[in-house]
Amino acid sequence: MTRQQPSWLAEREHGRFWLLRTLRDFVDSVANSSPARLALIVYVAVILVFTGLLSLPAASRDGQITPLYDAFFTAVSAVCVTGLTVVSTAIHWTFLGQAVILLAIFIGGLGTLTLASLLALMVSKRLGVRGKLIAQSAMSNAGRLGEVGTLLRIVITTSVIIEVVLALILFPRFLMLGESFPQAAWHGIFYSISSFNNAGFTPHTDGLVPYETDEWILIPLMVGGFLGSLGFPVVMVLLERGWRFNKWNLHTKITVEVSLILLVVGALVWGAMEWSNPATIGGMSVWDKTLHAAFASVMTRSLGFNLVDMNNLEPTTMLFTDALMFAGGGSASTAGGIKVTTIAIVFLAIVAEARGDRDVKIHGRTIPEGAMRVAISVIVMGATFVAVASGILLALTGASLDRVLFEVISAFATCGLSTGLSAELPPEGKYVLCALMFAGRVGTITLAAALALRERRQLFHYPEERPIIG
Repeated sequence: MTRQQPSWLAEREHGRFWLLRTLRDFVDSVANSSPARLALIVYVAVILVFTGLLSLPAASRDGQITPLYDAFFTAVSAVCVTGLTVVSTAIHWTFLGQAVILLAIFIGGLGTLTLASLLALMVSKRLGVRGKLIAQSAMSNAGRLGEVGTLLRIVITTSVIIEVVLALILFPRFLMLGESFPQAAWHGIFYSISSFNNAGFTPHTDGLVPYETDEWILIPLMVGGFLGSLGFPVVMVLLERGWRFNKWNLHTKITVEVSLILLVVGALVWGAMEWSNPATIGGMSVWDKTLHAAFASVMTRSLGFNLVDMNNLEPTTMLFTDALMFAGGGSASTAGGIKVTTIAIVFLAIVAEARGDRDVKIHGRTIPEGAMRVAISVIVMGATFVAVASGILLALTGASLDRVLFEVISAFATCGLSTGLSAELPPEGKYVLCALMFAGRVGTITLAAALALRERRQLFHYPEERPIIG
């Protein structure tokens, strides 16, 4: 004889299941109709949650509620893996606050479309065909459509493994430098997650400046940041096929080639410009200057740790840094910017036009015209965001153009290098940078995915006429 549940308990469970069913239906509907919109909703929700957590009195060392604009700015910077700060991470936040920031960095580093896909999987236990297409595009079509769930798990597993390895390398060094066991362990974990996710947050009061000649710390951070900037699709191809170049797909070839070119050129140019600057690296040995130049080249591409005061850079170096930050890293990576594949496609199109070639070709493949339209759209959108935000901040602050432009590009490119302007801004200026960080992390990726997947059937074709260009 079965025992019946009390009516009040049955009603409560029915209400709970109704809420879950409603949430599942909503996620299903948005994932299959507009995955890009789901990505935006997920990111906004995550940012609001972490803003609430950072606003708790227990998160700040003085036991007071952190002002909303500072908590919101920090949450956006962490979730968008930027690294810009308006309060000192080491001084203002308690261990709980720093742990919240670190969790936000890890979650934000997975990427907007990956997060949206994971939410759909967790709530609905499945992805619709269109949701799978978006998840697949988030990883640059790495794998077949039916393997999307497996690929998402690989993304998380790969992130954790790389971060654990980095932490195990950094931990003994902090221990040797006199830190206690718990402190060394925490700093190793914090820097490993912050570096691989290209976040640039640091738990030390003086950042990495005390370790500016310590290869044991700097080199692992550079490697972690560079791997993170390549992107999950590239890392998965490297793990699966090794360093056999001819076995790589086109995306991996372009990403690795352009990333290495920017790394080498960035180090050479940055080092040459700052070689004799006494305010930065002028008084160092040749090896330390070389290490600083290589470190700066990786940092400017989105990682955001700094060993020198950005205000002390030569004007030409600051402008060159702006360009590297705007370039950013690989697609579907933890880095920001307009992405190296975007730069490569536009450059190849220029070369093809100069040669009079009809097709844009590289490594035995032809780049489709749709990809070139997306690349141009991403560049124009990024430049527009930077120009508009710079104008607003110039009007709000009256600061010099070089400082404003540096801070704006750093925010949009989710880099995190700063001249200190972020902390000096009024609340409305901080919200402008928040919008930029959000747009830089979400906007270009989402726009590219939307343009690539949104096609209308056209039953007619207007006569062609070429306007005068140039």
